[in-house]
Amino acid sequence: MSIVGPRPLVDKTFDPYPDYVKENIYNVKPGLTGIGSIVFRDEERLLSECDMEMSEFYGKYIAPAKGDLEIWYQNHLSLWTDLMMIFLTAWVIVFPESNLLHKIFKDLPEIDVPGLGCAATPLV
Repeated sequence: MSIVGPRPLVDKTFDPYPDYVKENIYNVKPGLTGIGSIVFRDEERLLSECDMEMSEFYGKYIAPAKGDLEIWYQNHLSLWTDLMMIFLTAWVIVFPESNLLHKIFKDLPEIDVPGLGCAATPLV
């Protein structure tokens, strides 16, 4: 395990990933923090507040978005990226409404996950 990388997944959260993500997500070591953890820091809130079954919401919205983020991370592997991930992990804890993530990583995949009450609002 490393400091930065995709979070280790159990079958329940791994199975909904698209096949191209399943085949590639563990090309890097799992980590304590990663881009998916930063962007989806409110995942539990999203799941608890949506109007559909949690597993359906996770499979339809969260898993594909997280998968794209993890593939993005693999395409941008560098010491600088990892240092920024560590910094941003702490930053979003202190400043959860901050948009610094998108100022540092301008080419992140566009993520549109229904938010509060499952109304279509961008999460990031």
